[in-house]
Amino acid sequence: MENNKMSKWAIVPVMLCFFTMGFVDLVGAASNHVQADLGLTEAQTYFIPSLVFFWFLIFSVPTSALMNRIGRKNTVLVSLGITLLSLLLPLFGNSYYLMLTAFSLLGIGNAVMQTSLNPLVTNLISGDKLASTLTFGQFVKAIASFMAPLIMTWGAVAAIPSFGLEWRIVFVIYGVLGVLATICLYLTHIEEQPIEGKPSGFADCFRLLGKPMVLLCFLGIMCHVGIDVGTNTTAPKLLMERLGWSLHEAAFATSLYFIFRTIGCFSGSFILRYVSSKIFCAISAAMIVCAMLLMAFGDSQAILYAGIALVGFGNSNIFSMVFAEALKAEPQRQNEVSGLMIMGLFGGTVFPFFMGFASQAIGTVGAVAVMAVGAAYLVGFCFKMTK
Repeated sequence: MENNKMSKWAIVPVMLCFFTMGFVDLVGAASNHVQADLGLTEAQTYFIPSLVFFWFLIFSVPTSALMNRIGRKNTVLVSLGITLLSLLLPLFGNSYYLMLTAFSLLGIGNAVMQTSLNPLVTNLISGDKLASTLTFGQFVKAIASFMAPLIMTWGAVAAIPSFGLEWRIVFVIYGVLGVLATICLYLTHIEEQPIEGKPSGFADCFRLLGKPMVLLCFLGIMCHVGIDVGTNTTAPKLLMERLGWSLHEAAFATSLYFIFRTIGCFSGSFILRYVSSKIFCAISAAMIVCAMLLMAFGDSQAILYAGIALVGFGNSNIFSMVFAEALKAEPQRQNEVSGLMIMGLFGGTVFPFFMGFASQAIGTVGAVAVMAVGAAYLVGFCFKMTK
């Protein structure tokens, strides 16, 4: 009974950690503010989120080895420490290279956290409740995601005391919450089971790309994250370009995306109880394609808002469905598959890289066109899924 009570209490700091996991999503809105402050080109602006997600390629698999050495809880604490350092740096200025350093650390911390936090949950929750707990964690994460643009806007227009930091006040607020999450997790006892087997290496992971379904899932994860990060950055630009809005007026577009992504995360766990993953994935992918059309050709606030909301809801459950499909494809190699799928978050680097050049060449519609390629891939992927 005591262990059961401890598990119930322990889930609270773990959920606070899921909230801090959402800090990485502030990069989309923040990159637009950095562009406005420093007069960056489109390519330089899109490079910021690209750099953040580059680190998933480097740190996801080594993190699994670190967990075997120091444990899952301690690995999450390491990720929180890196995240807190990333939030501290912008308080000393907003030069381009300082911000690149801060966002790089934010990406590294998030890569370590994404790889270690979900396995930590399995030490507290098991059986039928595990999937719903992980889904609720994504719901908590999404709250931090849609709050960030609102806090930046409030700070920029002095609706809250910003201490001269303006939009960068978000780093102070999230820093305080990050410290709280770190202290709570540190003080919480979580008993971990010994991890069997040797850590997965790069060779083990990349060898699985020779399996057709694993490769398709890896590309699916890349498309999901590319659309996610791309929408964060592009949505405000669409409103500014099409409607002539200021950055502060258009900043709500990013929050709108995350509001509907949050709704999608929450409702998806219920929908998937009655609808197969294959059907729901096809519906979600079709919603994203429709959203791309609205964003590409819409010229009114209502149409653009509809497109942003639609891609938010449609993209909310793609990761979990693709991830589950990959695990089913190689049930005996789940450690390697998990590391490889997390590496797929590298799509958050690839898509913005090409979106930046496309946007600079033909306008924001070029960035939408790059995301549309990812949306089309997801539609095709659904036909390859098992029942």
